[in-house]
Amino acid sequence: MPAHTSNTSRGTTLVIGAGGKTGRRVVERLTADGLPVRPASRGAATRFDWNDSATWGPALDGAAAAYITYHPDLALPGAADTVGAFADQAVAAGTRRLVLLSGRGETGARQAEERVQHSGADWTIVRCAFFNQNFSESFFADAVRRGRLAMPGDDTAEPFVDADDIADVVHAALTDDRHIGRLYELTGPRLLTLAQAAAELGTAIGRQVRYQSLGTDDFARELNGLGLPAADAGPIAALIAEVLDGRNAHLTDGVQQALGRPPRDFGDYARRAAASTVWHLAQTA
Repeated sequence: MPAHTSNTSRGTTLVIGAGGKTGRRVVERLTADGLPVRPASRGAATRFDWNDSATWGPALDGAAAAYITYHPDLALPGAADTVGAFADQAVAAGTRRLVLLSGRGETGARQAEERVQHSGADWTIVRCAFFNQNFSESFFADAVRRGRLAMPGDDTAEPFVDADDIADVVHAALTDDRHIGRLYELTGPRLLTLAQAAAELGTAIGRQVRYQSLGTDDFARELNGLGLPAADAGPIAALIAEVLDGRNAHLTDGVQQALGRPPRDFGDYARRAAASTVWHLAQTA
């Protein structure tokens, strides 16, 4: 591959949500390259809080690039305005390379994308399907461990995407000028219903994982029971129910476009995660 200008070679990269599923992986990739990186979150040494704009300036100070992830979800009310205000401040502060993590089929997320695109930044949008790692690195991990995956979706198929593919694309976007002004929509290589995904997880683990369809209200209670705060559970349940209505039941070639290789498969993910013991049941005396 021919050499291209590296934005991060000219300064630090701010990674917002550095402890999250993709942020952690992006930090690891930049660090492995020997590039200066500033991990930021509410609990990091560099504090960053979307609800406290006073934390934004210190986090941006001297940063040439930023990876933007929004918590709890980019599609929720107010997120687009907040992300837009941050993008404007970043550009004014000299942080011109912005890479935004977005979600497929989400109206609010599209609005946030537009705000970043119109900020004057050298932008890249990484719009993603439902993460594989939601089943092993978030509140769904306990559901899978218990053998009962209960959520909306019925027979809708979803092209689950791997967080390592997302991180690879984000890393490329942060370090290679060819990705400026590009929108990559990332999916895995095949469609799976939630029942099929549960079955593949069960095969990898070695015990049954069954799928149970839930309505939105019941799902919100399920999420709350799995540890999501009640204030977030309702909006997140409604959002997941919305995007699992069939609107995203098609594949894209975003990983191939960005990286020149096919995306990772869900079955491979399930076997790797199972081998990590994340779904092991606690042993009792």
